[in-house]
Parts: sequence; structure tokens; C-alpha cells
Amino acid sequence: MTSYQLSSGDLTADRRAQYARLYAEGGDLGAAVDLQVQALELAPGWAAGWHELGNYCEKAGDLTGAADAWRQVLALAPVDIFGAGLKLSLTGQAETPPAPPSEYVEALFDGYSDRFDAALVEELGYCVPERLTALLTDVAGADAQFAKVIDLGCGTGLFGERIRRSTSWLEGYDLSQGMLAKAGDKGVYDRLGQADILHGIPAARLHGAEPADLVAAADVFAYFGDLDGVIGIASDLVAPGGLLAFSCEAGLADSGWLLQTSLRYCHGADYLRTLIERHGLSVERLVQEPIRRDGSNTISGLLVIARKPSQAGTRPAFPAVVVAEPADRGEETPGDGPFSRM
Repeated sequence: MTSYQLSSGDLTADRRAQYARLYAEGGDLGAAVDLQVQALELAPGWAAGWHELGNYCEKAGDLTGAADAWRQVLALAPVDIFGAGLKLSLTGQAETPPAPPSEYVEALFDGYSDRFDAALVEELGYCVPERLTALLTDVAGADAQFAKVIDLGCGTGLFGERIRRSTSWLEGYDLSQGMLAKAGDKGVYDRLGQADILHGIPAARLHGAEPADLVAAADVFAYFGDLDGVIGIASDLVAPGGLLAFSCEAGLADSGWLLQTSLRYCHGADYLRTLIERHGLSVERLVQEPIRRDGSNTISGLLVIARKPSQAGTRPAFPAVVVAEPADRGEETPGDGPFSRM
């Protein structure tokens, strides 16, 4: 949580909440719950405090208490920057949303922006930018040059750093101003803009602008369940003959989409193929391989390169290839958010 969420406005309540955190970190969840309840008796309108109470109850195995606390979060903060609605759905208390609230994603990554690169790359072994770049080289050739590249959900620019040498124009979009500031500091983008992929990208960019030879979304689609809309928008941004490169977290091959305890979504390979074809693209590469660690577990991802035909009926330039050797995903440990160990 960011600093403005940490304080209840009542010093005594804040002190009790701090003790609750210490007890929770020490494994005494019963004491953590009791102290957090005491804090909320002093500050009943503190949405972040109710969110923490829900987390403590969940870890203690009290899903009813957790659900009650998260409902209180939604009553106090309907915009839901805490992702309480996502957690309610995981307890079976609400329907699973097809995507999280944009405000939740924005707040999440604003909070992570200062430590994102170190946490994701150094601690979790995140490798999607490198692997997508390698697949693009496999499809387009080592010396391929893209006249224009659009990096959707560009974050701090990890993919942008790797594709910069292969394009004369690179633009990135992200919901988080904190992430965009970090991307700007790297000096690799010709244009950066804050935008929601589902609702803001066309308005932010498509004012007579030419489409892109490459549209990329590295580790972005894990924050959407139903991908029909975002793949449709991404496809619209691709020029005829151009490429779409993206990654997802891997679900069962014949599954659709599923919200995980990490609050990220996973997707099935068959589901991705169906959507890609529905939006007029052909699969060039679809591979499954490890993309990062999560504690002692390895998260398996699906990396995809798809092509928009140059004209109707054109065959893809490269044959579709599927490499299906999934790593053992193990069971994700329930956490407090999409990067619980960051």
C-alpha cells in the first residue's frame, strides 16, 4: 500500500495496526486479527485497514471473516484500488470479473515502480522481454527492422530497451504514471503516454497515425481474464503484414481464462489460438516455457507471435510452431497481490 493508504488518521489506530502487522509477520495471525479489529474500532472508515483485516483473516483460514472485511472495503472505496472484488471472487463470494478495475492496476504499479526492475528481474528471474525478443528474431530475422513499434503496458521499459535497436520509432503506453516516469528515464522511447489498453489506447493514439509493424504486450495480458477486447484492439494497431507479440501465464491447454490466487489471470493455448484467428491474425509461434519464479515455484508462460496478413487470404510467411513442454508450475502460494514477494 502507498503512504496515503497506510494512515487511518488516528495515531492510536495506526499504532495498533502496526503491531498487527508485526504479529502477522511473526506468524501469530490471531493476535494480528484482534489488534486490527481494535484499530478499526477507532477508525471504522479506514478502507485500507479493512483490506488488511481481510488479508489476515484469509491467512488465518477465516474466509467468512475475510469476505466480510473485503465487502466493507468496497462499501468504503467502491473504486476498489485494493482489488477487494478480485479477492471476494476467489472466496466464491462474487462472480469472477473479466478484468480488474483499472484503478487497482494503476495503484498497484505506481506502488511498485521504484523497485519494479530489481524485484522482477533480479529477485524473480523475469525473462519475458528477452524471450519475446528472441522469438521475434526467429520469426522476422536477426537483422529485421520495424519502422514503428507500439509497446502496450510498457511498464519501466524492459521490453523497450531490447527492441529499441530494431526500430526507428518506439512508443509506449501504460496506466501507471510511476512506471512511465521510469521508462522515460531510460530514454529509449520516442513517445510515452498514459492510457488504458481497453478504453484509452485508440483515443490516445489513433488520430490519423499509421499502424505499427510490431505491437507488443510483455506480461500485460495476465491482468485481463477475457482477452477478446484487448487482442482485438492490439490487432487493430498492427499494420498489414505486421506482428503482434505478447505473453500470458499458462493455464491448461484446453482451458479459457482463470483468476489465480496471485490476482493474475492464466490462459489456455487453445483459447489464445481461437482469439488470434477471430481477429484476423495467424499464429507464427506459440511456445510454453518458464517466465519467472514465485518463491520456490516456477511460473510457466505462453509466448506468442502472431501476424496480420498483408492482404485477405495471404498465407503467413512462417509456419505456425507449437512447443509444448510446460514447466511444473506447482501451486502458487496465496499472496496479498500480483507480486506478493516483491
